[in-house]
Amino acid sequence: MKTSVLAVAVWGKTAPSHSITAVMITDDQQTIVTGSQEGQICLWDLSLDLKISSKEILFGHSASVTCLAKARE
Repeated sequence: MKTSVLAVAVWGKTAPSHSITAVMITDDQQTIVTGSQEGQICLWDLSLDLKISSKEILFGHSASVTCLAKARE
């Protein structure tokens, strides 16, 4: 079964480049984290009906984000 997810534009007419190089989903399966070749980390909300909406974009890395990991409690 294929599920389609609609794209969400949150940056106006021109979105920043975000070539995804790493993906992680949280244990509660409510947040997706993506890292990019441009050094950004994006947080996305994932609803129960698989709709994705942007939450935050974090800038500041000077190199590509090639790996994501979660901290232990």
